[in-house]
Amino acid sequence: MKPYTSIGTMLVLATFTALAADPSGQRLTSSELEQGRLYLRQTRNYVIGATQGLSEAQWKFKPAPDRWSIAEIVEHMVLTQEFVLGPVREQLAKAPAPPADRDYEQVDRLLMTAMPDRLSTFQAPEPLQPTGRWTPTAAYDRLLRNYGRLSDYLESTPDLRQHIVEAPPIKAISKGGYDSMDGYQWVLALAAHTERHTKQILEVKADPHFPAR
Repeated sequence: MKPYTSIGTMLVLATFTALAADPSGQRLTSSELEQGRLYLRQTRNYVIGATQGLSEAQWKFKPAPDRWSIAEIVEHMVLTQEFVLGPVREQLAKAPAPPADRDYEQVDRLLMTAMPDRLSTFQAPEPLQPTGRWTPTAAYDRLLRNYGRLSDYLESTPDLRQHIVEAPPIKAISKGGYDSMDGYQWVLALAAHTERHTKQILEVKADPHFPAR
């Protein structure tokens, strides 16, 4: 079977070719900015396409007692977005600069290629686990609003590469090889997180017991 090529994999191949002549890791290049815009747009469209027109029964269907429904998956996406747009963003504004020799390109690449891969599983931290705190419609609306906030953050923050904070996501997918991310990488991580969990939504929809309507 031909392996699935993720949205991030296709983008990262094109972008790192364009960056070959500009090795600076301390500023955001125009190619990186465009990559971030495109990845946000594509993953937003991906989740919209996977969730439009669902009935309440389809939103709330659970393939098994220990698996999330689509409503719970979307809630988890929202909680993760708002954690990054809130506490993590505040930490980044006060965080130190990265070392000059930091391999930022490899971190970018891992986020866009390894994070969307559903072959590896991770346990969501307790604060980011869904509890049914919103209706499916409310959670979905928050998800799309947060995409707007992420786009604003990407466009309006000139020093996205200038601060790094400890980052459990990159620790997990790099198996401890890397331990921190800059602001731009948190944006990529959220887009990759959406791609990862949209695949999970498609898995729920592919279940033979998924409601027809």
